[in-house]
Amino acid sequence: MIEEMETAMESMEIGELVVLALETMLVSLCMKIMSVLITVLLYGRMIEIYLYTSVAPIPFATFSNREWGQVGNNYFRGLLALGFRGFFMMVCVGIYAVLISTIQISDNMHSALFGVAAYTVILCFSLMKTSGLSKAVFNAH
Repeated sequence: MIEEMETAMESMEIGELVVLALETMLVSLCMKIMSVLITVLLYGRMIEIYLYTSVAPIPFATFSNREWGQVGNNYFRGLLALGFRGFFMMVCVGIYAVLISTIQISDNMHSALFGVAAYTVILCFSLMKTSGLSKAVFNAH
């Protein structure tokens, strides 16, 4: 892949290389911002798991009570939704890996560069939507 990039860049003129360098810097900055966003999402999910499980004895104690039983049921649905959110995140990252591996660099480097950026934006968007999807599947609120 590196050899294909070098061959494509050798055939470009100075003006095209300058534009490519500017595009690369812009996409690199965007990728760093999205990388921070993805890291914050993943660490936030880990903190959410720790907080959710730290109070587990209280809702689980309400399962046997007729009046308070819904608290335990709702907590359990939320816990299942939290677990499936991680599964949905893994599916999103797997799809992202497949999409990135199909990008052809030899045809047009500009479109390949913006294709990677577009797929990363889609990854960020889909990671943000996993919470709503998993809560909707388990009817958790």
